[in-house]
Amino acid sequence: MTEPAPPHRAPEENPRHGRLTARPAPPTGRAGTGIQSLTAAEGGPLAMTYAPEPADGSPYRLVLLLHGAGGSARQGLDLLLPVADAHRLLLVAPQAAAGSWDLIVEGFGVDVRRIDGLLAGVFSGHRIDRVVFGGFSDGASYALSLGLTNGDLVDAVVAFSPGFAAPLVTHGKPRVYVAHGTDDPVLPVDVCSRRLVPRLRALDYDVTYQEFPGGHEVPAEVRHHAAAWLTG
Repeated sequence: MTEPAPPHRAPEENPRHGRLTARPAPPTGRAGTGIQSLTAAEGGPLAMTYAPEPADGSPYRLVLLLHGAGGSARQGLDLLLPVADAHRLLLVAPQAAAGSWDLIVEGFGVDVRRIDGLLAGVFSGHRIDRVVFGGFSDGASYALSLGLTNGDLVDAVVAFSPGFAAPLVTHGKPRVYVAHGTDDPVLPVDVCSRRLVPRLRALDYDVTYQEFPGGHEVPAEVRHHAAAWLTG
């Protein structure tokens, strides 16, 4: 697949090049647990979050989950919601500002700024020890692109049925998990993950790759395998 934007001649450390500034820090308040819906300043949906009960008060592993094209924050949340309690995952699922993520529509910018502000807010209310980016379909492509750009923040990337990775700059070497259905009619595995994974490995990324019999979907066993890989 062709990538949606040409490489920049002089990459800079700003939202137009996918860079995030938010970082985990000792929380200044205490946020609630369970599912919560967040509204953007202009009144539209911003994100949905899920935090397991604190129980022993240990820090969370935060997972930013990105929905596919035309999807919703709830669909992003549902990618790992069934395994969040067992693995103590704090899930943060943004809503794209447009029909898909900014990189895919017109280049990094508006969604980077929204995600940066969202993460800063979550960091201020919860103890976080690791940060993961994940997503499905267009959201998986965006998670890879944004995660490789911000590998100094992101510990790992989970990509369900991605199409591509197109970071303009890279930092660090986050671990990568990719899963793809062998009969995917939307993003065929031959021209997507079977090309993408060798490219990432050639760039010295630690990639775990799983193919499964199925289409453009995330089967329950793949979800559980990804969560076990993430926290193992």
